[in-house]
Amino acid sequence: MRYVTVQLLRGLTLAFILSGITASWSATEISKPACDSDAEAISALKSELETRTAADRFSGTVLIAKHGKPIFHAAYGYANREQKIPNTLNTKIRFGSMGKMFTAVAVLQLVQAGTVRLDDPLSNYLPDYPNRDVAAVTIHQLLTHTGGTGDIFGPEFDAHRLELKELKDYVDLYGNRGLEFPPGSRFGYSNYGFVLLGRIIEVVSGQPYADYVRNHIFKPARMKSTDNLPEELHIPHIAIPYTASNDSGALQSAEDRLPYSGTSAGGGYSTVSDFLKFAHALRSHQLLSADYTDLLVTGKVEAGPPGVKYAYGFEDLTTLDGVRSIGHGGGAPGINGSLSVFPASGYIVVVLANLDPPSALDIERFIRRRFAAGE
Repeated sequence: MRYVTVQLLRGLTLAFILSGITASWSATEISKPACDSDAEAISALKSELETRTAADRFSGTVLIAKHGKPIFHAAYGYANREQKIPNTLNTKIRFGSMGKMFTAVAVLQLVQAGTVRLDDPLSNYLPDYPNRDVAAVTIHQLLTHTGGTGDIFGPEFDAHRLELKELKDYVDLYGNRGLEFPPGSRFGYSNYGFVLLGRIIEVVSGQPYADYVRNHIFKPARMKSTDNLPEELHIPHIAIPYTASNDSGALQSAEDRLPYSGTSAGGGYSTVSDFLKFAHALRSHQLLSADYTDLLVTGKVEAGPPGVKYAYGFEDLTTLDGVRSIGHGGGAPGINGSLSVFPASGYIVVVLANLDPPSALDIERFIRRRFAAGE
């Protein structure tokens, strides 16, 4: 599994670790519905959400759509516990590593346009990159977490958190660091690899990463509540991320443990409705052609148990009984979320939570087991 439990999170200053869909289920599971109808499944889900919210095990928003139309969407818990401001469907919630999907779409847009090549090394776009071994890692390897480029979180991040305001600041801090393993030899989840992809987007497009994804993904998909703006702008209607404290277990704000702003590795904010719009824009080929969309989401490397593969910024998962889903998750202190798209049945499931992992993933798993995810 590639997420940390709440108990482990209590001992970390920051772990912007993939808490994605691979962590929410086992590839050997059967997806046979536990309920006879959507109505029965929704009734069970409402009861589960109410129970978990009352126990401070869930706070956030949930959306289930079928063939593009929501059949369930609701908000639970508080966006601001101190002021008793409830979460609503319009509340913006941080999505963590779910943002890697946006970065991968952006890179594939540039590949489709002919300005980036997947087999090119990093050095073709960042010729002054200080470490020669890292500079030889290819775009394909960065997109599939097979480049050995490592993480960005730990003591160095803690010491420089407020100085890391732009992607080039991360490169300045980590650029001399070497590889963790030979490129292409294995899968190793790398937040830093996606920071480097963001820098490539900036160099090739001539725009800051946040501007590029806003103009080429969020606006075309009509995602009006999604962005990567820094906290200091006092973004309206954004939920405070709440994490369990080290000692008492009481919930407290995790804002001082998170990055200055969203990056190409993740960390922005959105709503469940906007993620539905993103899924629709992707599936209807508004962001990429059909061929490049397939290239984006089709699994390329083994990333866990049998049936779990990583594509380009997306996870491609198939259960033992053949039910396939694509998407990605995200998690950090006070953040958890997931997007799951079931191509065969037309279901789309989005869960965003302003609590520690696995608060959203537990709900995604509950939904997955009760809805007819197959044909």
